[in-house]
Amino acid sequence: MFVEILNAGEPLSVWDGVTSNPVTVTVAYRVTPGRAADFHSWGWAMLGATARQPGFLGGGVLVDGGAEWHVVYRFASEGSALAWEKSPSRAQWDARLDGLAQEAARRRVPGARAWFEAQTLTPAPPAPPSKWKLWFVNMSAVFPPVLLFNLTVLPYLGDLNALIRTLLLCLCVTALVTWILMPRLQRFFRKWLYPSLQALRGRHKRRAM
Repeated sequence: MFVEILNAGEPLSVWDGVTSNPVTVTVAYRVTPGRAADFHSWGWAMLGATARQPGFLGGGVLVDGGAEWHVVYRFASEGSALAWEKSPSRAQWDARLDGLAQEAARRRVPGARAWFEAQTLTPAPPAPPSKWKLWFVNMSAVFPPVLLFNLTVLPYLGDLNALIRTLLLCLCVTALVTWILMPRLQRFFRKWLYPSLQALRGRHKRRAM
């Protein structure tokens, strides 16, 4: 597990502005396979919107291995936290999770210092994969169905218009890539695509031992 912290008003300390009755909210999400990077971007964008709310003190995104992720945010009071959670803006952010992740659990803890002291802080989110790595994964997903389609289907479609043949090829290949091949390849190449993410997990595990 690792955590990245967003402070309200950098470069303040994590503890600046803490009141006598802050509340820390931890929301667990089960992320759709192959959509971890998208959820990571959603989590930080949502926290960016949260940072503009009255009473916001800080937050972060946690990876707990597998498909479960956590978004944590801290407010100066229970009332300010509830005001954000019940706001139309938060409802719009939650609506963007459709097909990306599902909320699994929610926990509210008065105070925050003990929880944040137990975590490993990192200054910034992991860098996105290199373009050549993305090209390689995309090619690995596209080439097999294109080859299979050309060998097994196109010979029987010789009488069809070239436009229709191309359309059928695109429809079949994009469907296979989107719903079958790409999610599996992203999981298979996850450590290679996001080495910084794996390094952060490894450092946390070593410190926890």
